[in-house]
Amino acid sequence: MSERTLALSDLRINGHRLWRSLMDLAKIGATEKGGVCRLALTQLDKEARDLIVRWATELGCTVRIDKIGNIVARRPGTNPDLPSVMTGSHIDTQPTGGKFDGNFGVLAGLEVLRTLNDQGLRTIAPVEVVVWTNEEGSRFVPVMMGSGVASGAFSLEYALSREDAEQISVEDALKSISYQGCFEPSYSPKAYFEAHIEQGPVLETAGCTVGVVTGALGQRWYNVKVRGQEAHAGPTPMNRRRDALFVAADLIKGINRIATESSLNARGTVGCMSVFPNSRNVIPGQVTMTVDLRADTTEILDLLDAKLRKLCSECGLPVEVEQVVHFTPQPFDSLLVESVRRASANLGYSSMDLVSGAGHDAVYLARVTPTAMIFVPCENGISHNEIENASPKDLEAGANVLLQMMIEAAGVDDA
Repeated sequence: MSERTLALSDLRINGHRLWRSLMDLAKIGATEKGGVCRLALTQLDKEARDLIVRWATELGCTVRIDKIGNIVARRPGTNPDLPSVMTGSHIDTQPTGGKFDGNFGVLAGLEVLRTLNDQGLRTIAPVEVVVWTNEEGSRFVPVMMGSGVASGAFSLEYALSREDAEQISVEDALKSISYQGCFEPSYSPKAYFEAHIEQGPVLETAGCTVGVVTGALGQRWYNVKVRGQEAHAGPTPMNRRRDALFVAADLIKGINRIATESSLNARGTVGCMSVFPNSRNVIPGQVTMTVDLRADTTEILDLLDAKLRKLCSECGLPVEVEQVVHFTPQPFDSLLVESVRRASANLGYSSMDLVSGAGHDAVYLARVTPTAMIFVPCENGISHNEIENASPKDLEAGANVLLQMMIEAAGVDDA
């Protein structure tokens, strides 16, 4: 083993600098409870994007913006003809989001570049850090929009035409913050890595530092509308009512049941609901709600879909079911997954295999390039919450694993 190999295996990121960057980014859209509200393509998102672009430019990267607003910061390699090694995540948040979801993956990538600069190391292949547009799907649906367009999951035209609750399109929102670029959102990296907090309690419960993510659950999202009939709450007998909310409540219980009975890794959630006319003494005439189904196999996901549609067809009132998101369970590249295990062991970190219950940009990238994810614990497994937290030590560990994997994939020029 050469002295250079030994030196590279001993290389570590600057944990204090990573933490400081996370805290600086978290100031943009900070909430009173210590979280972050920074929805996609808002002015706050623009401020955060501007900060990332400035940091990347200061590192000597070239920065380009594609037509769906994805930001790609590129550190050149000594062989520009080679495909890049890419890492990244997102910086948009939930309305009551935290400091680490997505943000950690982007800033861990920038910290890898800073470390390479600190050590004067030149990679053979170019190294890129990407910020994907609208991963959360809080303002615009579909979720994971920027990576979805980049991987061909849906068209650029479709994504640009999506509108938020105020009928503002993605294209108009991009233009309003000056982040609609001219490059085609098409990428073919040699490999894609994404570091992320787990967003669940498994690693913390097991006392493990690194989650080796073997794949991600497939998902189906729906808009469901129950149509009843408004009527006066007093004069209308119980047996004469067409109560949309009563039926919706039964549907919610049914969705919980079909997920629980189908598989240990099945999930069923109703996250949003709107009641019309929403008046105290009027029997609800219409309920609209979201349904989120997830599973680790296509067969179980399809079974959940069939069971949901059966529930809706037998509930006694007309129900409209519109599927708005569908992606199948996605395994990650077996060789890269093994490299996460190997890097964790070489660095002295405990690890365990996990399947991601959440969707990530890596899920779409895995369709077009070898992909792997690195999880680190989050406090009490809480995420999509203002109290979301992770320890500086664990975040540093995840970034160190990312550093080793990117060096391995990109290669280092010894000349």
